[in-house]
Amino acid sequence: MGIKEDVEEGVEIREPLVSEHATNKGHPWMVYFTTLVAVCGSYEFGTCAGYSSPTQDAIRSDLGLSLAAYSLFGSILTFGAMIGAITSGPIADFIGRKGAMRVSSAFCVAGWLVIFFSKGPIPLDIGRLATGYGMGSFSYVVPVFIAEIAPKELRGALTALNQFMICGAVSVSFVIGNVLSWRTLALIGLIPTSVMLLGLFIIPESPRWLAKRRRGKEFEAALQTLRGKDADISEEADEIQDYITSLEQQPKPKLLELFQTRYMRSVTIGIGLMVCQQFGGINGICFYLSSIFELAGFSAFAGTVIYACLQIVITGLGAALIDKAGRKPLLLISGTGLVAGCIFTAAAFYLKVHEVSLGAVPALALIGILVYIGSFSLGMGAVPWVVMSEIFPINIKGLAGSVATLVNWFGAWLCSYTFNFLMSWSSYGTFIVYGAINAVAIVFIIVVVPETKGKSLEELQAAINA
Repeated sequence: MGIKEDVEEGVEIREPLVSEHATNKGHPWMVYFTTLVAVCGSYEFGTCAGYSSPTQDAIRSDLGLSLAAYSLFGSILTFGAMIGAITSGPIADFIGRKGAMRVSSAFCVAGWLVIFFSKGPIPLDIGRLATGYGMGSFSYVVPVFIAEIAPKELRGALTALNQFMICGAVSVSFVIGNVLSWRTLALIGLIPTSVMLLGLFIIPESPRWLAKRRRGKEFEAALQTLRGKDADISEEADEIQDYITSLEQQPKPKLLELFQTRYMRSVTIGIGLMVCQQFGGINGICFYLSSIFELAGFSAFAGTVIYACLQIVITGLGAALIDKAGRKPLLLISGTGLVAGCIFTAAAFYLKVHEVSLGAVPALALIGILVYIGSFSLGMGAVPWVVMSEIFPINIKGLAGSVATLVNWFGAWLCSYTFNFLMSWSSYGTFIVYGAINAVAIVFIIVVVPETKGKSLEELQAAINA
């Protein structure tokens, strides 16, 4: 294995070069199984996010909650997720990726049980806060874990399953929430975490985390298990060990040190993509989808069903294409579609406000929203999480990943909180603002974001942070 040496700020960094002719004869079935266990956390994420919408009327009726009290119940999930985002990185670095997923699962289990037994608003909010914490933690640790266990040729597709499972769970919650009681739906939320907790006893820990903790025998055993008993792991193992050794020569970074020159590009990419994902309007549109359709004169029920089905199909398509088309092309196509979707929707509301061609408003709004969500599902939904899990060196991954995830959840809260205020100001102006932000995101992707497909994590991170 060749080693390329650079000198950066007086510290020698060895950048591993992977042979283009390296082969792996092992079967990746254990990688697939391990990924399926991990994305149970993603499914739990979607279950938490999708719970409040179909249960609103039933919970308010049973517990006598005002609209303001229920709004607190719905939004407190995001605050729990912010806390989970802040703490998940250090926890994952200290007790391992599997340990962090166990902690996240425990919070979700406790939260769902508290919700199930709730007789009033206070325990209801406490349970929701706990599930939010687990959801925020899962949003970081699941894509990081998958990226660290997957071979480079499968990493994008397997990591993109994170977003697919989230979308699938939200859609399932919308459907079954209309036929099950809110307490039963809370018990349903225990299923994915139960499956994960059982699966975590079987799957290996992240080899890269084990290598970082200098647990050499466990590192090699985990890597061999993931790659197959007949696979030659010597080259990959040496590459991982060499890269981690080079990182250990550098001081452990603190929060402000993330913005030093050596890490600035990866931090800019990771945080920038989270800003692009959230500030383009996705959570405002998702949270208030029914009211958007009603305002445009289209059936809220029909629009929501079409929206959910399209979201699942396009997210699956994006997962299938991410390792073939690449991350950057999908982001650019997605960003362009988001701008187009905003333009269509803005045009619909412009016509409505000025009472011109009112018959075209419902169809135009439907087209705009579907183009928007289809475009988001294709790239901007999953790819920022994939890239975030790839670009941070392992010595800053916990800290930098927590910051990026916190930015994501803050953006989710800010977008959902301001949406109704923006719509009161101007319905079509709201979508013009979102369109402009998505246009800026396209420029950011072109100028700043690199292509990451087909490269090992060590090769990629060394190149970005050189």
